[in-house]
Amino acid sequence: MADGILPGLVKGLATTARSLTRHTHTAEYPDVAPALPPRSRGVIALTEENCTSCMLCARECPDWCIYIDSHKEELPPTTPGGRARQRNVLDRFAIDFSLCMYCGICIEVCPFDALHWSPEFEYAELDIRDLLHEKDRLGAWMATVPPPPALDPGSVDPAEVAAAARPPRGPAGGSTRAAGAAARPTRVRRQPETTPLTEQAGPPPVERTKVMPAVEAPEPAATGTVAPPSDPEQTVALPVAEAADAAAAQGNSTQVLPTVSTDEGAADEADRPDDPRGTGGGE
Repeated sequence: MADGILPGLVKGLATTARSLTRHTHTAEYPDVAPALPPRSRGVIALTEENCTSCMLCARECPDWCIYIDSHKEELPPTTPGGRARQRNVLDRFAIDFSLCMYCGICIEVCPFDALHWSPEFEYAELDIRDLLHEKDRLGAWMATVPPPPALDPGSVDPAEVAAAARPPRGPAGGSTRAAGAAARPTRVRRQPETTPLTEQAGPPPVERTKVMPAVEAPEPAATGTVAPPSDPEQTVALPVAEAADAAAAQGNSTQVLPTVSTDEGAADEADRPDDPRGTGGGE
């Protein structure tokens, strides 16, 4: 029994002796303010001038701890004959910090940078109902919001810095760059050549007519006759060669008949031994 108590007692005394030689880390709050990081999430501050009552923060809040009331006001036209405009006027902007879980979604979704993180954390209350802070209290915390951190050396300049770095405008209302551009000679763009409609239409259409060859009636000859098939009774006496040429020119099939000779010619042909018609001539 004594063997188990003695080692534990010795270890406890050794721990106490080590703690006596170390420096204390006790935070003496509220007499000494704590040194908080510059980006501590203490409380949410409001810039009332930037709020347009778009209700994005209230809709995206997972705890539904943001309450917004507003009304519309009509603004007179800025130019004579123009139309009147309407704008939203913020009446109430309250955050119930008894429900807020400090997620920062409302700050991220605000499109007009109306909400910011403030390192202020001393807003404790004795009654939980007093943790519902209105826009006056939220606006007072904007004084404790730290400035944004510096950009990286290789990052792009913000739009405000780029606009301030632009060259000043000239006396005529245009910038110096525009004045320099006006001094340069202007280039004349050559217009493409256009062809009149009469030339674009092309050559006039060629009139196609069917020319039939004129066939002259030849004089009758005793060498042959041509009998067209349309009228086989009529015959025109033509030479055999000329009758064939005339038939080819007309494009019709014509029949060239041999010439019927007289009795003397028939007797001469009958006397020829190699003519098969000689035997039948006498008949």
